[in-house]
Amino acid sequence: MTQRYWNQFVGADGTWRSRDRTPPGEDLTVMRSGLGREAGTIVTLCRYYTCEIDDWAARRGEVSIEQAAEHAALALYGLHQQSQRQPMHRPGIPIGKALRHLRDHDKFSAEAVDARVNAAATTTSVQSLLMRLRGLVSQLRAIGQPLDYNDLMRLIQDWHTPESRKRARRAWALQYQVWVRSGEPANGASSGPKPPTGTTPTGA
Repeated sequence: MTQRYWNQFVGADGTWRSRDRTPPGEDLTVMRSGLGREAGTIVTLCRYYTCEIDDWAARRGEVSIEQAAEHAALALYGLHQQSQRQPMHRPGIPIGKALRHLRDHDKFSAEAVDARVNAAATTTSVQSLLMRLRGLVSQLRAIGQPLDYNDLMRLIQDWHTPESRKRARRAWALQYQVWVRSGEPANGASSGPKPPTGTTPTGA
């Protein structure tokens, strides 16, 4: 697996590889500067990209879909990890599952989270998706709920084409509907059983 920025600091178990080496605040600040901006337009952020340069796209003054997805994921990670003591990248927690924990949290209304998730999952453009994800990631940060940034990067990448977007949307819907089992860890604490009242995002 490519050693994406967030993988450098977090192990497979979702804990810091080293307590002495966590993402520097200045790195996260640079990443947040990428929110709402196109890949390749912020020189200081480019040093965190790990994708190989697509020479054909570069000759046309463009970036590859993979590069665009990595840029967006880095920007969201910078927002998510800001001022958090625990890692906000955790392998094995896809976006739908993370948002299900958000829905079940008493800090936010389940109906309001359903509406925001549905609005994000039914977008048809990458720009609209990223705008919706920014709000949802801010809410995940508010409850200290991590997610898998490798998975999020794949989701953003898949949103660029209709067929892959359809598959990604279906997977997202299924993850969001999962009934959290008693004792299953969410953000490091045990969670009791919740009634399976989640709705399937329209168009899934």
